[in-house]
Amino acid sequence: MLEAGKREKKVRNLRVFRKIHRVTGISLLAFFLIVAITGLTLGWKKHSGGVILPKSYKGTSTDLKDWLPFDSLHKNACKIFRDSISSTLPLDLERIDARVDKGMVKFVFSEGFWEIQLDCATGKLLSIERRRSDFIENIHDGSILDYLFNTKDGQLKVVYTSVMGLSLLTFVFTGFWLWLGPKRLRRIENKTESNFKKDNVTKM
Repeated sequence: MLEAGKREKKVRNLRVFRKIHRVTGISLLAFFLIVAITGLTLGWKKHSGGVILPKSYKGTSTDLKDWLPFDSLHKNACKIFRDSISSTLPLDLERIDARVDKGMVKFVFSEGFWEIQLDCATGKLLSIERRRSDFIENIHDGSILDYLFNTKDGQLKVVYTSVMGLSLLTFVFTGFWLWLGPKRLRRIENKTESNFKKDNVTKM
């Protein structure tokens, strides 16, 4: 009776975990696909031939003494942005990425995911490209929601990553239990069958 009670309890637990696993998977299937596809894409960004992540070009000098002041480089990047990209988009910068080993600096603008690469020594334009990798990364971690709804401090990103992180943990835990549970059930069944045979032998 004790073994039978254990078996029934484990069967009930398996049903609960199977339902949680199924509901989690079905409810968040689209989001899991998005995370998987964007994660795979970001893994290949440096090997995409400049399609996902713009190629980094080389300037004329890697010696910092030859470089123009950053305020001059910034003014030049803003002028190029106005002349070649948009006369209306704001000039807010997301970041400045200086590459000493290439003698080049990247000015990454917040709006439109645009990147302008300049030669640090001459200030000349090396490249104008969209950073598709940044857009994909924003989708991957949920930052795109804060971008679309213009929220501050990344509140929507925190909610999104929390939901997805907890869901993946639930998926892993229930999936592991659905693998382990049947093994434990078979062990109980084998033990019950063995005890039953022993009882019959004893009675005989």
